[in-house]
Amino acid sequence: MKVIFLKDVRGVGRRSEIKEVSSGYARNFLFPNSLAIVATEGELKKVEENREAKDKSEAQLAVHRKELAEKLKDQRITFLVKADDRGRIFGSVSKDTILSGLREAGFITDEVVEVLLPHPLKDIGEYILEVDLRRGVGATIIVILQRQP
Repeated sequence: MKVIFLKDVRGVGRRSEIKEVSSGYARNFLFPNSLAIVATEGELKKVEENREAKDKSEAQLAVHRKELAEKLKDQRITFLVKADDRGRIFGSVSKDTILSGLREAGFITDEVVEVLLPHPLKDIGEYILEVDLRRGVGATIIVILQRQP
């Protein structure tokens, strides 16, 4: 029996996948647990339309990521922090602080972005950091930590 999976079933099939399974397995496990439905012509058409819409939105998202990478390329973001005479910051500047600064400056809005920072920044200075925009797209930003006047 051909079925369309509604959810991932470990070792059997993934969501929106069309597979041939035994009719007993489908009737006794997949259908009662709402894990799959019978693959009728109408349902197959819906799955294909959903797949096309998903592919289109992913293509638009890829274009958006590339535009965002160009926008972020070598952008400078400055943080005014309290520091001692040697340039050590009271506290630190973390990934979350940098992301908040990027959002406040209007460089990013609600995109899923990760700042590749091995450890929080604790000294005054200029840092070149990588930003991962997912799916192989990235950018470089410059973070400047200055002493508060």
